[in-house]
Amino acid sequence: MASVTPVALPEKFGNFDLVKRVKLDFTDVQVSKWQSRVTGLSVVHLDYEAPIVNGYFVVGTEIFDDSGCPHTLEHLVFMGSEKYPYKGIIDHLANRGFSNGTNAWTDNDHTAYTVSTAGEQGFLQIIVPYIDHILYPTLTKAGFVTEVHHIDPKGQDSGVVYSEMQGRENTSGDLMALRLQRLLDPPGSAYRSETGGLMEALRVLTIEQIRKYHSTYYVPHNLSLIVTGKLSSGTSTLLSVLQEKVEPNLIAHGQNLGPRPTGWKRPFVETASAIRPPIKETVKDLVEFPENDESVGELIITFLGPAPNEFLERKALEIIGTYLTSSPVAPLNKEYIEIDTPLCTYIYFSEDTRATALYMAIYVGSIPTEHIDKFDTQLKASLQRVVTEGIDMERMAMVINRDERQLRSKLESAKGDTFSGTIINDFLYGAEDGSELEASMDEMNQYAAVRKWTSKQWTDLLQKYYIDPHSVVVRGKPSASLAAKLESDEKARVAAQVERLGPEGLKKAETELEEAKAEHDKPIPTEILLDFAVPSVKSIAFIPVQSLQEPGTGRAPAARVPDSEALSEYIESDGSSLPFFVQYDHVESDFVSVHALFSLTKLPHRLRPLISTYLSAFFALPVVRQSGERLTHEDVVNKLDNETVSYDVGLGVGGLFAETFRISIKVETAHYETAIAWLRDLMYGAVFDKERLQVTIAKIQQSLPEMKRDGNTVLGSLWADLLHSDASTSRAGGILPQIDFMPKLATQLSEKPEQVIADLEEIRRYAADPSGVRFSVTGNVLKLNKPRSTWAKYFATALPEKTLSPVPLSSQTLSELGEKPVNKAVVMSLPTIESSFVTYSTKGIKGFNHPEYPAFRIALEVLNATESYLWRYIRGSGLAYGAYVSLDVESGLLSFSLYRSSNSMSAYKEASNVLKGLVDGSISLDTTTLDAAKSTVVYGVAKNVSTAGRAALVSFTNQALRGVPQTHQVDLLEQYQVVTKEDVLGIFKKYFLPLFDASSSVAIVVTAPAKQDEIADGLASSGFSVEKRTLEIDPEELAEHDHDCDSCESGSEFDSDSESDDRS
Repeated sequence: MASVTPVALPEKFGNFDLVKRVKLDFTDVQVSKWQSRVTGLSVVHLDYEAPIVNGYFVVGTEIFDDSGCPHTLEHLVFMGSEKYPYKGIIDHLANRGFSNGTNAWTDNDHTAYTVSTAGEQGFLQIIVPYIDHILYPTLTKAGFVTEVHHIDPKGQDSGVVYSEMQGRENTSGDLMALRLQRLLDPPGSAYRSETGGLMEALRVLTIEQIRKYHSTYYVPHNLSLIVTGKLSSGTSTLLSVLQEKVEPNLIAHGQNLGPRPTGWKRPFVETASAIRPPIKETVKDLVEFPENDESVGELIITFLGPAPNEFLERKALEIIGTYLTSSPVAPLNKEYIEIDTPLCTYIYFSEDTRATALYMAIYVGSIPTEHIDKFDTQLKASLQRVVTEGIDMERMAMVINRDERQLRSKLESAKGDTFSGTIINDFLYGAEDGSELEASMDEMNQYAAVRKWTSKQWTDLLQKYYIDPHSVVVRGKPSASLAAKLESDEKARVAAQVERLGPEGLKKAETELEEAKAEHDKPIPTEILLDFAVPSVKSIAFIPVQSLQEPGTGRAPAARVPDSEALSEYIESDGSSLPFFVQYDHVESDFVSVHALFSLTKLPHRLRPLISTYLSAFFALPVVRQSGERLTHEDVVNKLDNETVSYDVGLGVGGLFAETFRISIKVETAHYETAIAWLRDLMYGAVFDKERLQVTIAKIQQSLPEMKRDGNTVLGSLWADLLHSDASTSRAGGILPQIDFMPKLATQLSEKPEQVIADLEEIRRYAADPSGVRFSVTGNVLKLNKPRSTWAKYFATALPEKTLSPVPLSSQTLSELGEKPVNKAVVMSLPTIESSFVTYSTKGIKGFNHPEYPAFRIALEVLNATESYLWRYIRGSGLAYGAYVSLDVESGLLSFSLYRSSNSMSAYKEASNVLKGLVDGSISLDTTTLDAAKSTVVYGVAKNVSTAGRAALVSFTNQALRGVPQTHQVDLLEQYQVVTKEDVLGIFKKYFLPLFDASSSVAIVVTAPAKQDEIADGLASSGFSVEKRTLEIDPEELAEHDHDCDSCESGSEFDSDSESDDRS
């Protein structure tokens, strides 16, 4: 429940009036919404304790064509502003303020500009120039040329935005989404538009169109500043900066027209986009997408939902979707997925907020093409059957309770992200007086309300929204002929363009590009950067973690962690020491997570490809419990869902230690013993039932074709295939090995099931070897009942005293080429993509405490930082959507990667020239760049331990897996500060230059068929020995089996700490 609290701040602050204040009593968040009566600028502050301050600066962006103005403008905003007219200066400033740069995204109805800082000082500094960039960008022709679209010297179309859309436009997801918009939204509605910009529209777009669009929508009364986190003096700290430093600038620009200037129409809400007639008849359409494997397709079925402010109905629809599809025992999953010959590999329900009514979409993936045409009819019949038979109210109660537990868990770790979407929607569609804000955020009251619902209320909801109404159905079918046509059409179009331009036109285009790049290279005055103070590291409050590691009796004791006496006394007062490894990491929390890691070092290599199947089946097998009770797979799923917050299985932790097999279970602290009991029963009591294995293998097979359409997924597998040996478990689970392995496994299970079952039991036997087992407890350990003796109750017999083996590392599984990466290049063509995905690799440093690591870490940041060298020379030139260097200290490999590259050879040469220039001094590395890199590293460290759960998990991985002190990353902050320019240049020369030399590196490329020969020739001329491959699967070969491959995840919800952002 939410309630309005007594006023702590005045109702007015300078030009700003308090619109609404809400205090949520289920979490420590106070929300206040303000608006300037002078300029109309809107501000929302979510106030709560956290070391990270986040900003989401949102503009309502309505467009009535496919020009891509919202998306292109999102990119151009970062190219400089009226007061700061230098390309990328906003990121240079942000990087100095304990941030990792700025970011942004464009959706159908808004563009959001984001920034996060460790502590408030950097945030309060960056907000002023950031708003100047948003409202008063330079919008130059030069910026348009590099960032949006240009023609390169070979006549190819390029540009950052163009490269991005080239990588997206002909994917199944984008093609189907656009067709859906055209069918669903009436003429005159902005919701019909491709806000990213279609390639044919981007090729004719002009900077004048973008300027006109900006002047219409990028105005203060259409901008909301959403800020989350703790400010020293509360919201007044933020309002003071806006009142003193932002408002005067807006007024000086004549933008003192109040919240409602004459003639202003609120986007979407007060325009033709709000006209939303009902769907008068069911419309079905077919979209083909390029793919040589024509075995499986996709489906989207969309209905009209409730109005955006019907929050209880929206929550109920979200819950009914979860009830129908959330697990192997959910009604739709049981009928369509958990069968010997799956009719699809996933079904999920989604909602998109619109001005008048939500769009309720059902997405279905990897449907055998022979079933696509009738699938929607069959699905509607299934929903009707659910209505007729009624809801399983016991399971529904479980679904609601678990959903609520997961919300509370998320609120502990990401309050800002949890509510940011709701706040954005309130800005776009909510009542302007803030009267809907409280109800939109009050999810706990919504849970309480739907708990009282009857089966009939739930079935009436299904009938009302998913059975009675008409819908729009878009079927996506793969087409090999379309793949060939797109390739030939693109070649013909470029050839015609080259002919039309002629040598003179191509030279003119080249000159225009070079002039634009030269304009961007205008140096930023050092004094501007130095005026932006670097905060003190001491201003960051890190979350304290008490820690105790017990390696096991007979093993060398671990070093004691300071300030953990209370935890040590509490653990040691509970029973005797254990014969196996357990580490306890205590933080304040309502939850506790238990993790089990099992070494796979001793596993025979022939069994490694089977690990993906083992992990996919892990939570969906029958189990014999320690008590002797036998549970069906449905019992297992239902009980896990009822008793946990989340459960997960996979390889390693956070992308590292992939030669370990991990089980993670998160529960409320009162259910600690339940989690440990599940760990034991799932590991030792799972029954490898032939029928359940058939279902798992069929699902995996059927999802393979969809997975191999993704260039990045294929690149990762190809890279692992070349650089790792048969000893690598993650390599064996990649898409390329699984394509070959899964059909053979399906045949073997059919003909010799006892052998497959014996192999799975052998995997378990090797994994459960006591010498390689490590347990972790993270969360509120001091509130746990019997924190140590509970482990003895469930594992003392299974894990007798034995010498603890070292943590297995990926460096031990490198292939001969991985140990010595020289000369080799593989270029694989993939018909589903139009751009390139590339990785070059060489030897780097190895080990988690390498003496050169601090300088290496700063060197990486110098190159990778937003608007730093790789960004400017590659993305800034429109050669790729993303370019970055990365170091894997576990394997000792350094890599340079390109993402969605329109011209990968030119991007490679640019990166090579940058490194050579930095080393020989022809490109300068100045002090401000070095300072910004150090500051960004500080943000990364703070972000990594910014929540209680993250801090506890880092404490475990540092001590138990990396073999470094608990606070290792924080301890390194002092070493980063003393890294010199000479240190960084030394790292560049020693390690990075070999990355761009064929004699000391390897190249792996996944690209469009039309680009394969050109890239192969370019690599050969650079000194690589090139091998060309094509990824194709004979549809008839696949048709002999039950199609598919899943990932190594089980469909559970482990709290991941990884993030992936980019301006998009």
